[in-house]
Amino acid sequence: MRTTFKAIALAISGISITSLALAQGPNIDYDKIQIISQQLAPNFYTFTGSPNLDPGHPEAAGGRIGVLVGSEGVLLVDATYLPLSDKVADAIKEVNPGPVRFLVDTHYHPDHTGGNPSFVKTGALLFAREEVRDALMQPLPPATLAVIGKAASFTDPARLPTVTYGPGSPVKIYFDGDTIDLIPLRAAHTDGDTMVRFEKADIIMVGDFYRNYGYPFIDVTRGGSFKGVLEAVDVLLQNAGPNTKLLPGHGTVTTRSDVEAYRDMILDVQSRILQMIREGKSIQEVLAAKLTVRYDSKVPGGATPLPIGVGTSADRFVSSLYTELKSGK
Repeated sequence: MRTTFKAIALAISGISITSLALAQGPNIDYDKIQIISQQLAPNFYTFTGSPNLDPGHPEAAGGRIGVLVGSEGVLLVDATYLPLSDKVADAIKEVNPGPVRFLVDTHYHPDHTGGNPSFVKTGALLFAREEVRDALMQPLPPATLAVIGKAASFTDPARLPTVTYGPGSPVKIYFDGDTIDLIPLRAAHTDGDTMVRFEKADIIMVGDFYRNYGYPFIDVTRGGSFKGVLEAVDVLLQNAGPNTKLLPGHGTVTTRSDVEAYRDMILDVQSRILQMIREGKSIQEVLAAKLTVRYDSKVPGGATPLPIGVGTSADRFVSSLYTELKSGK
């Protein structure tokens, strides 16, 4: 058993976010995935992919999409996998004739940016953090590209944001009677996270620093941290009203109380890991203690083995949090 926990800890600490999130990339049958539309306001829809067809995201294939529609056209938040672009475009046409005028990336991961080129080439102006553009410009090793497969292109120039911004004040887009706030966050899920608030619709596209399928997940290869996640959660709660609909990148539409419980869970597990570190416990001993067990029944997918065979979402969460706390960052 000790050897097993050691293998999990070493594997989790050495895996990049792209390999972990898209380990099954070439094995996704994109032809079978359908786009599921849900209307949340008179002029706002959210799209998700079919469940149980994406091993990395069994709750819904790819990343969640936000769609603001009106007489001026369409504003899109995130663009899921590249091979799903035509299906996303068809789903948009069912609710609005278009065109897609603006596209916003919440972060750089391929399940959110893969479709960028498809919409940029039809006229969308692409907004994202400068860090997202930097990440998308980085050359990837052949092994990683093979893992990603058809999910995204890392050579098409149209994948890159046209308008970028840093970690300062929100960027505002005034579009079709609504004000859309692009709220940059400190390094949380990645170093280039953006939260998108639709003031009139009273909806926030959260991105991936909060999720209610699986435990919290950070990309340490791009500066993500749990310290940043907790700060981002505070920013989310500051911007969310009592009736604001919160849309995570993965999971279901949620509310303030769910996000507050998420924050409390992280703080609780963090405090118990810190205590074990003070007692000199190793990562193997911390994993063996099953510190998330009181939450596992409330976190869909939390205790389900990950598709690449390195334990569960809970193991990944605890291991990453232990490593961050141990480093003192």
